[in-house]
Amino acid sequence: QVQLVESGGGLVQAGGSLRLSCAASGRSILFNGMGWYRQATGKQRELVAAITGDGTTKYVDSVKGRFTISRDNTKKMMYLQMNSLKPEDTAVYYCNVDRGSYWYSPQYWGQGTQVTVSS
Repeated sequence: QVQLVESGGGLVQAGGSLRLSCAASGRSILFNGMGWYRQATGKQRELVAAITGDGTTKYVDSVKGRFTISRDNTKKMMYLQMNSLKPEDTAVYYCNVDRGSYWYSPQYWGQGTQVTVSS
């Protein structure tokens, strides 16, 4: 089992920055992919960014160049640095651990952290 706890969400003005953190506990996740998903009101949950155990990353087009995903395997932590935030980035952001090495089979979820970007 893996437990995930997100932090770092909040209210920020457009153009501002936030850094989300995800703390994992439980079994080793060294070889599992991890990712950040988000779900805006009335929309489906979408993958925002993901990272493999050895650091290969993937981003949705809408955040490329603005968001950076990283992980610290020694601390079982994952981060999402979000810069140049836009109102359309407003959503609940969820941390995820994949069943495999990439991002195709999301398995464990955190409780989510709200990000609100005002215009």
